[in-house]
Amino acid sequence: MSHPPKAPSILELYPEETREAAALLKQAVPQMMRHDIPPNPIHYALWYTYSKGTEPELNRRLEKTVADFDCFPSETASKLFRDYIIRGELEEARQGQKQVIELVDDIEGDISRSVVGGQNYQLSLSQGLAALQEPITEDLPSVLNDLQQSTLEMQEQQEKFLYRIRAAQSEIQHLRSQLERAHIAATLDSLTNVFNRNAFTRLLEQALSTDTKGVALVMLDIDHFKQFNDQYGHPLGDRVLQHVGQLLRDLLPPRAMAARYGGEEFCVILRECFDLHSAHAFAEQLRIKIQALRVKVRSTDKVLDSITASFGLALAQAGDDFESLLTRADDALYQAKRNGRNQIHPASPEEALSA
Repeated sequence: MSHPPKAPSILELYPEETREAAALLKQAVPQMMRHDIPPNPIHYALWYTYSKGTEPELNRRLEKTVADFDCFPSETASKLFRDYIIRGELEEARQGQKQVIELVDDIEGDISRSVVGGQNYQLSLSQGLAALQEPITEDLPSVLNDLQQSTLEMQEQQEKFLYRIRAAQSEIQHLRSQLERAHIAATLDSLTNVFNRNAFTRLLEQALSTDTKGVALVMLDIDHFKQFNDQYGHPLGDRVLQHVGQLLRDLLPPRAMAARYGGEEFCVILRECFDLHSAHAFAEQLRIKIQALRVKVRSTDKVLDSITASFGLALAQAGDDFESLLTRADDALYQAKRNGRNQIHPASPEEALSA
C-alpha cells in the first residue's frame, strides 16, 4: 500500500526568527484588542496567521466574521483553526484512517476468498468420498482430479492469505508509528522534549479537577536570556533550552510533569507535594544544576557564559483553578526576579517557608 507524502507540521509552517515572530505578534494583538477577542491560544494562532498574510482566504473570513458579529464566536474560531491552522494534522489523521479502512477491506476480501475456497474444497472432498463408496465408475478419475485441483487451490489461497496477514502486520506497525509521531507532535515541545504549552494547560486542569491537595506548581525563567541570545546567537540559546529540558527530565520526581510554557519559561507540575518545603527542595536542586551549566564553543571548548534561573512556587489551595494557581506562581516568579534573580520565591507571605 502506498503512503501519501507527509504534510508539514504546525511548527514547520511557522519558521520565523524570533524578531519576525515578535513583529507579527505586535500586529496580531492590537487586532484582537480592537475586536475584543479573548486572548487564548486558538485566537492567537488565527490572528498571528492573519498578520503573516499567508492565508488570504482565512484573512477574508476573519474580516467578515468580525464585521458580521459584535463578538468573535467560539465555534467559528474553532472551525477556522481546524480548517487553516491544523489542517495538516487533520489530513494526516484522515489518511491514517483511510489506510486502516483499505487494510481491513483487503483482509476481508482475502478471508472471503479463503472461505469460498474452503467450501469448494469441502464439496470436492465430499464428492470424492462418495465416489469411493460406490462401485468404481468412469467418473472416478474426474472426481479425483477435481479433488486434487481443489486441494491445490486451497493451498494457494492459504499461502496468499498468510502473505497478506504478514503484510497487514507491517502496515499496522507503520500506522502505529504514525499515530505515535502524531501524538508526540501534539504534546511535546520539539526543541526541549518536555510537554508543550497546550499539553501543560490540559495536564494542570486535569490535576486540579480531581483534588487540589498535593498539587504544586513551579515556574522558572532563565535569567537575561534575551541578552544571551543577542550576544551569542539563537543556536546557542537553543542549546541552553535543550540542556534545561534535559535537566528537567532527569530531575523530575515521580508523577511530576514538566513543560515549556513559552520562550525561556518552563513549568513543573508536582504531584503528592503537600508543602512548599518539598517544592522548594526540588526547585533548589534544579536551580543549582542550571547554575552549574557552562555554555561552550564546540570547536574550541571555550566557556562563554554561565546560566541562572529564577523560580516561583505556588501550592494549590481549595478552590484553585488553572488561572489562579498559575497567576500566583507567576507573581512569585516576578518577585524572585525583582529580588535579584537566581533565587526561589514562594507565592505569598502566607505560604513562605519557615526558617
